[in-house]
Amino acid sequence: MVPVSADAPATAIADCCPPLVEEAVSPRDARRLAGWFAVLSDPTRLRLLSLLAARGEVCGSCELVGELGVSQPTVSHHLRVLREAGLVGSYKKGRYVYCYPVPERLTALSRVLGA
Repeated sequence: MVPVSADAPATAIADCCPPLVEEAVSPRDARRLAGWFAVLSDPTRLRLLSLLAARGEVCGSCELVGELGVSQPTVSHHLRVLREAGLVGSYKKGRYVYCYPVPERLTALSRVLGA
């Protein structure tokens, strides 16, 4: 699996591959995309990203723990993975961490999926 990095530009996702519905993906591009989809293959991470996309900016400690029914360390772990993939951004305000979806990344993944 190819490591996913938030440092890679959002366009790198879409530029690597044409939409999957237009032509078959090459072996090289398949390996590259597998890293992104591996991040989203966990149900908790997928739900987290969905909640953030639906709500926008959210306090990770305050709102997401109760919503997901998992512990705070579990939410923090999954948010870290999403941040490292560049799908989620965050900033600290006082002692709370606020998270938000990165629209460019979601748009790029959507383009690859042909949605």
